[in-house]
Amino acid sequence: MLDVPIYGRIATLELFRPHVSNPSRDYYDNSSLIYIFLILDVISSAASTFQGETQDFLFVATERYKFCVLQWDPEASELLTRAMGDVSDRIGRPTDNGQIGIIDPDCRLIGLHLYDGLFKVIPFDIKGQLKEAFNIRLEELQVLDIKFLYGCSRPTIVVLYQDNKDARHVKTYEVSLKDKDFVEGPWSQNNLDNGADLLIPVPPPFCGVIIIGEETIVYCSASSFKAIPIRPSITRAYGRVDADGSRYLLGDHAGLLHLLVITHEKEKRVGWIPVFLYLPLLDVIQSSNGVTGLKIELLGETSIASTISYLDNAFVYVGSSYGDSQLIKLNLQPDAKGSYVEVLERYVNLGPIVDFCVVDLERQGQGQVVTCSGAYKDGSLRIVRNGIGINEQASVELQGIKGLWSLKSLTDDVHDTFLVVSFISETRILAMNLEDELEETEIEGFDSEVQTLFCHDALFNQLVQVTSSSVRLVSSISRELRNEWKAPEGFSVNVATANASQVLVATGGGHLVYLEIGDGVLTEVKHAQLEYEISCLDINPIGDNPNYSQLAAVGMWTDISVRMYSLPDLNLITKENLGGEIIPRSVLLCSFEGISYLLCALGDGHLLNFILNMSTGELADRKKVSLGTQPITLRTFSSKNATHVFAASDRPTVIYSSNKKLLYSNVNLKEVSHMCPFNSAAFPDSLAIAKEGELTIGTIDDIQKLHIRSIPLGEHARRICHQEQTRTFAICSLKYNQSSAEETEMHFVRLLDDQTFDIISTYALDTFECGCSILSCSFSDDNNLYYCVGTAYVLPEESEPTKGRILVFVVEDGKLQLIAEKETKGAVYSLNAFNGKLLAAINQKIQLYKWMLRDDGTRELQSECGHHGHILALYVQTRGDFIVVGDLMKSISLLIYKHEEGAIEERARDYNANWMSAVEILNDDIYLGAENNFNLFTVRKNSEGATDEERARLDVVGEYHVGEFINRFRHGSLVMRLPDSEIGQIPTVIFGTVNGVIGVIASLPHDQYLFLEKLQSTLRKVIKGVGGLSHEHWRSFYNEKKTVDSRNFLDGDLIESFLDLNRVRMEEISKTMSVSVEELCKRIEELTRLH
Repeated sequence: MLDVPIYGRIATLELFRPHVSNPSRDYYDNSSLIYIFLILDVISSAASTFQGETQDFLFVATERYKFCVLQWDPEASELLTRAMGDVSDRIGRPTDNGQIGIIDPDCRLIGLHLYDGLFKVIPFDIKGQLKEAFNIRLEELQVLDIKFLYGCSRPTIVVLYQDNKDARHVKTYEVSLKDKDFVEGPWSQNNLDNGADLLIPVPPPFCGVIIIGEETIVYCSASSFKAIPIRPSITRAYGRVDADGSRYLLGDHAGLLHLLVITHEKEKRVGWIPVFLYLPLLDVIQSSNGVTGLKIELLGETSIASTISYLDNAFVYVGSSYGDSQLIKLNLQPDAKGSYVEVLERYVNLGPIVDFCVVDLERQGQGQVVTCSGAYKDGSLRIVRNGIGINEQASVELQGIKGLWSLKSLTDDVHDTFLVVSFISETRILAMNLEDELEETEIEGFDSEVQTLFCHDALFNQLVQVTSSSVRLVSSISRELRNEWKAPEGFSVNVATANASQVLVATGGGHLVYLEIGDGVLTEVKHAQLEYEISCLDINPIGDNPNYSQLAAVGMWTDISVRMYSLPDLNLITKENLGGEIIPRSVLLCSFEGISYLLCALGDGHLLNFILNMSTGELADRKKVSLGTQPITLRTFSSKNATHVFAASDRPTVIYSSNKKLLYSNVNLKEVSHMCPFNSAAFPDSLAIAKEGELTIGTIDDIQKLHIRSIPLGEHARRICHQEQTRTFAICSLKYNQSSAEETEMHFVRLLDDQTFDIISTYALDTFECGCSILSCSFSDDNNLYYCVGTAYVLPEESEPTKGRILVFVVEDGKLQLIAEKETKGAVYSLNAFNGKLLAAINQKIQLYKWMLRDDGTRELQSECGHHGHILALYVQTRGDFIVVGDLMKSISLLIYKHEEGAIEERARDYNANWMSAVEILNDDIYLGAENNFNLFTVRKNSEGATDEERARLDVVGEYHVGEFINRFRHGSLVMRLPDSEIGQIPTVIFGTVNGVIGVIASLPHDQYLFLEKLQSTLRKVIKGVGGLSHEHWRSFYNEKKTVDSRNFLDGDLIESFLDLNRVRMEEISKTMSVSVEELCKRIEELTRLH
């Protein structure tokens, strides 16, 4: 899969093919196009059936009125920009229903509806090149959909629109390229279903258009009008099945998938289900065949579809904005529930993230994000955590482990039998007994009275043990000693390594001895004298022979180098000076995705990796990363048939490869000193890990950076809160009940166990009452912990709620008990714990409540003071006595609570008109806001202002276009923060968005910011987005009133993309920055540890 930076929010994504002679060819409609990157192989193979051009082009238009035409270059595996431009107009009101971009089926023009009352045309010339765009006045102002019709001699559009009496109609227009105007089209249709909002153009031979309404579906053409009633539903997506447009898949708001069939005169009367699902064309249909009607059939249930792409052979891709996307298969026969839909695969989508909280469920200092994700029936909780988890199967207390190795009973055994554990003055051997327990055993041929330096399985059912005095060859069947090589007198073995047929040991004084293993034989083949002491060795076979290595990696003291020697003759091939004063502590030869590497770990937690040329032994493409602060030990292990490397240190890490790039994922354990794979019958695919005085055996998670666990709810979770003391989550949720003719909503407060995520208690809210906010807090003079829930009564006749409640619950015996309730005069949009009291945002007012003890011993909320002056106070954060309010329209204001007077007063405000979507306090003086045009901004409290007027203004100090609608900020981190690291001191805020993005905002020290700002501007010149789209323009703060360059924000994704560049481009940037490539890599790798 190729990741391509697109610097813009995509409004239109259309495939087209210019210079095609046959006007009746297949076309991909808009619903399938958003998945171009996911199903590129499918598209390219399907595209080859078209005539004329051998390749499709991709038209992309962004929400900020930039467009480009892209072409795929298969040789270079990259996207080429064929055309680009700007289609914005200086005057014009942006459309309320979103931009529409369409391409004429005969590639005569591209049409764009960007502004009310205007239709923009970009014509093609005869060579398929784009000509200058022009506007045509469009009478219809409330446009719901526009499509091009098939089979028209002149380009013809069909417009679905709503008039000022809310009636809906369709009208057709021919586009006269010569006159640059519309000509009245061949037909029109008035007074359609009031819910009609989707047009499906039908290709030849039928042509015409299908109009999808909420209660009817209509087929319309110049000569035909056919309608059928349907069960009330809102169709969100469609996908064409056949090239002739006779069958369409429709996905509705309830996640139901239907098949719509156009019936015609020459149709054969055969069995309905098998035919409609599988037979591509029953007849050769002539254009004279008339449409006789429409049929619709329910196929089954999927995620709520936002797009449907029929791939081939009954395979369908369902893309969802409300739940996980799916690859489904349509079966010939229904299952037990009557469904023809079989879900084959799911593709995780966290969106829309309505709320989330950051918790440490495992209590390891590792934050996890628990999100309220999805919507309607696809609502769920998602537990998102960074790094790789170890699922503990067994553990035993063992202090002072110096090494771990697993061994087999027989060379060809699938499973390991023994686990060798080395200590400073002894070696102990553990084995699985019949009860699948680890117990101590003996291998008689091993020397158990000394520390083992290295162990390995050997050919001919043998085992090798290396100690400081000898190399011992032992039978794995009889467990007796078969042969022994002893170190020369006066020397001892310091470092050793082995594989199934070779042993390499280093004795004091720089002596290197190479041995080969035979059946009961250990032969010293070669001895070499090196000028310095040897610090580490490796002969892991990564060539064609899995039991024999032709290369040896040797790490050296004194000259701080790593060297490659040939085997068996121990000739020096390559020497690489590592620089600095820290010696290599572990070297490893390994292969990922067919590329050979040498990994070299230093004593200070740094890791160097080189690409290794297996035929010459040369080392190239040196890269350095920081994994921890302590010495690292490297070991290979296998998971899911792929080889990975475990780096044991104070910050254990798994090194793996994806798309031929090395990736580093932290393991969610504290310090690990040693690790080895232990694949036993009782513990398949497990690892043995030595950490903090214990030996643990456990399985490892899938090797990936983020792990997401789904808790399907079948309802829409809207607010979430965690209470550590009771080990529970509380959520406000909404369930849609569709059993009756009318859709009804039911709202609940639910309590979940924070380990199992089972619902353990439920409180049903009143009819029309919904949960708006939730909080876990305690009050002054009361040791109990409470859940407080703010609600609103949403009545159909009210534009804004005039009534709500604050409910106070306590968790007793795993149940929610209502302790107190307080009626409010509006919706309780936000709740905050505030100096032992409760601060609520209720419609326009900020209200403070205190927790009072009644005479009868019960408690109640009593109003203390408030503050008016907001349009709607939606988002509130507090720090000390300060209150930061995010308003519906009036940006951010700062309030202060005065204890002596018992009053809340406004201290300062931002006078810009921002429609807020979230706020957070970064520090005492800087506040962060997100608004509805997908921008971020920061404001600063002007405490030092000379006048009252200056002090009453919050100055805007940072602006940035994030391109995402942010619903929530929370302080916290997804990574383990280590106090001894520089990065550990950088505060971070996590945000969640409607599209399911989880992002991190880090507050950087000023000098680091300046350095990275310079790097960002250098990268902008080197890394170009496709389509000529500018990164600088994309990140500029943009709303209806202004566009200004971003300031005091940096794009971390762009900066981290430096690590993906090839060496030549890295050096180009390094030269401009006057900083070495290694130093740049190191500083950016440190940044990646923030998330």
